[in-house]
Amino acid sequence: MSDRFGMKPDEMMRMLSEFRMPAMPDMSGLAEAQRRNLEALSNANRVALEGAQAVARRHMEILQASMAEMTDAIRMMSGTESPQARAAKQAELLKSAYERAVANMKEVADLIQNSNSEALGVLNKRFTEAMDEVKTLVAKQGG
Repeated sequence: MSDRFGMKPDEMMRMLSEFRMPAMPDMSGLAEAQRRNLEALSNANRVALEGAQAVARRHMEILQASMAEMTDAIRMMSGTESPQARAAKQAELLKSAYERAVANMKEVADLIQNSNSEALGVLNKRFTEAMDEVKTLVAKQGG
């Protein structure tokens, strides 16, 4: 007599007897690994936030310096110099303002890149540790 799946009872019993439940993993080890994962994620977020704050501070410093330079430039341009001398001064001010802007952009980009690299480094380190932990857990279960 077979069931509706076409299996005889003795075949089903043989299959059930051969079925092996996987060994229970080390739950405390898994919980500890998860805690370390969350800690690494938290550290990476902290590093990223500190980096964003440093970028914001530097942006503010750059803006304040730019406003002071612009005020000085307007004051210098309101002199009684000839039009040619004023044009030469304007060209020099524009050139130095452009050079500072490029340097400031590079500095801010470097700040962002360093912050991102540090945060990613925290995550990569933890990922490597987690993979080692998985290998250890699997080896414990197999042996």
